Amino acid sequence: MKYQIKETKDLTETEIEHILELWDISAWNTMKSDYFRTFFKDSEFHFLMDTNENILAIMRVNFDFTLKLADKNYSFAEAVGLVSAHKKKGYGAMLVRSFKENVIQRNMEMIGFCHSDLRPFYEKCDIEILQDKAKMIKESIGSEWVNSEDDDVLIFHTTQERKELLNQLSSQNNAYLITKE
Repeated sequence: MKYQIKETKDLTETEIEHILELWDISAWNTMKSDYFRTFFKDSEFHFLMDTNENILAIMRVNFDFTLKLADKNYSFAEAVGLVSAHKKKGYGAMLVRSFKENVIQRNMEMIGFCHSDLRPFYEKCDIEILQDKAKMIKESIGSEWVNSEDDDVLIFHTTQERKELLNQLSSQNNAYLITKE
């Protein structure tokens, strides 16, 4: 098995098809390769591959992620879309461990999010979890600010200052997801 990173532009047609199949998001199932490359242009893809170059697990990094915390904008890289091709084989955990090592080596400000039922998995992978803090992040939906659907913030690698800001989130101290127009 090997850990591999690819930029969106370097993905093959087959890899894109397999990624979409693994993610299984109905709105994306019919996405063509060219549109995929445009849609995920601010991303890179992290894989655990077998010896035949088959994808065993995948995770995407979203580089277009900014939170407004305490009236200041903070850019993070966001870890999203973790999926294993085969459940209960340890591939997802292996990918997360290699991924964490990589982002520490590259000194990337990397966070992610999860629902509370995934806490045991991330704890097993030695990822720090800020429990119930993701709900304090508001996203703009139309003209309203709504709470994130996730429960927890995952700390893959960030500064102590940023971790403390995230840990201070509460119903009186929200963060806001800043999206580009």
